[in-house]
Amino acid sequence: MAAGLYSTTPRKFVGYRMLALVCTPVAWVYSATTTGFPLALVLLGSFCAVLAGWTAPLSIVRNRARRRLERIDYELPELIDLLIVTVEAGLGFSSSLQVAADRLEGPLGDELRLTLQEQRMGLSITESLKNMLARADTPAMRSFVRSILQGETLGVSIGDIMRTLADEMRKRRRAAAEERAQKAPIKILFPLVFLIFPAMFVVLLGPAFFSFMDAFGGG
Repeated sequence: MAAGLYSTTPRKFVGYRMLALVCTPVAWVYSATTTGFPLALVLLGSFCAVLAGWTAPLSIVRNRARRRLERIDYELPELIDLLIVTVEAGLGFSSSLQVAADRLEGPLGDELRLTLQEQRMGLSITESLKNMLARADTPAMRSFVRSILQGETLGVSIGDIMRTLADEMRKRRRAAAEERAQKAPIKILFPLVFLIFPAMFVVLLGPAFFSFMDAFGGG
């Protein structure tokens, strides 16, 4: 559900995995035999192709789910700002969600429209929000849904809850940005050592090395 593949059933997804499990080693064996690879390499490659064919669809779905949840977390403060404006303008919470669903695009807008559709089908706003949390279970979404449910239960103003939650979201986003900035030097270290430094050494020390070889050969 986190990947947003609501039209793909589990049986269909297993069928895709089985298709990849068959087609990937067949394509590898065909390409390897036509290019004249040794038999041992063909067998080893076939085993790796079987593993890749079985795990690749699941890895793609997990990667899509991760990127989709990250985008939902990124867009959630914008949703909260829209809810603050519309609720303080006099709209109810459901009407505010409808306005936000019409304005927002991407995965968060899709989840809001699905939540409103469930509400029109007879579910309460509490059940619809819990279902949205089950589909997009992230820390920011968890805080958002729990704050709304507590406000509905205790009778607290939704606008006040949204303002507090907006401040919390911005602090969380700032902390996440600072964490990524601290990780950046470590991530840059490996391409710097293995890709940039060797090229710099070749450019700087190459002429000196050839001059030394010429002088040594001439002597």
